Amino acid sequence: MATSLFIKLGFTFVGIVAIATLSGCTQTQAESSNTSTAKTIKIDGSSTVYPISDAIAKEYRNSNSTANIDVQFSGTSSGFNKFCAGETAISNASRPILLKEAEVCANSGVGFIEIPVAFDALTIAVNPKNDWANDITIAELTKIWEPLAEGKIKNWNQIRASYPNKPLALFGAGKDSGTFDYFNEVTTGNPDASRNDYTASEDDNVLVQGIEKDPNALGYIPLAYFEASQNRLKALAVDNGKGAVLPSREAVASATYQPFSRPLFIYVNSKAAQDNPEVKAFVEYYLTHAGRVSKLVGYVPLPAEAYRLATIQFTRGEIGTVFEGVPQPNVTIAELLKKQAVFQLSESEKAEVKK
Repeated sequence: MATSLFIKLGFTFVGIVAIATLSGCTQTQAESSNTSTAKTIKIDGSSTVYPISDAIAKEYRNSNSTANIDVQFSGTSSGFNKFCAGETAISNASRPILLKEAEVCANSGVGFIEIPVAFDALTIAVNPKNDWANDITIAELTKIWEPLAEGKIKNWNQIRASYPNKPLALFGAGKDSGTFDYFNEVTTGNPDASRNDYTASEDDNVLVQGIEKDPNALGYIPLAYFEASQNRLKALAVDNGKGAVLPSREAVASATYQPFSRPLFIYVNSKAAQDNPEVKAFVEYYLTHAGRVSKLVGYVPLPAEAYRLATIQFTRGEIGTVFEGVPQPNVTIAELLKKQAVFQLSESEKAEVKK
């Protein structure tokens, strides 16, 4: 398959699109590995998205006893490495695919279909025995997590003078996690820039357990993991300069919980969807039930229009991303819908919109 990567201009976004013919192509080695086990659907990637994909896979298996779906999590970045190598058919992601990852996929002959499935409210959590902190500012989070804080910001009273002189125990995402990239983009302006002296894991359950056991803990975790443990954790309201707001589904829907509201995705190997009927059927099932299941596991479902647009994109086999190849803080549900809608337009229609 001859595949290239180029930047396509559109209304309010730059889309990265891998040009691929979905039929009549010579398979690359990566594509062959995707289709060699036609009855197996391998899913890996984000631990944030894992609860959605795992719950949907369990439902699908219950209604289809012959389905063989293997859902794992190793972090968004690690998941994309496997996906672009052709080892998985679907990749869970808590951030959009990066430019360097899209280039690897293109060079490997792996065309991807980007499908938003829900919204998360990344939650700043502390131990419930913490009776001094109820809110936190973005500037304070930057002060805590920037690389210069390593070995220096070690006590609570260094965050805010009114806080007690108690040791600060930090918990956060590991470097293979898309949450790591997103959180750093918000707090330090660089997805790779973070202090290293904290308990890190791609498994959000490890972070929950760490915060639960340490009265001096502070960490960041996805909303679903907080909701499942809210009797054991305490959320801090986040103040981005417009007042402190607690993470909630309502705050995400109203676009008031910013900048820690973020879209969640699955990426589907287009060749696997074409060649393996089980992949196609499972993704169609996923899109039909994503809204309900997302809410069930603790995330914010997208409007029906978002799933309709995603279904059209999947049915057409439209390859590419509507993002710029970087984490995207402050994207709202309304903005995501606009990006999806523009992606559906023809080049001439996009030219008209740009006018």
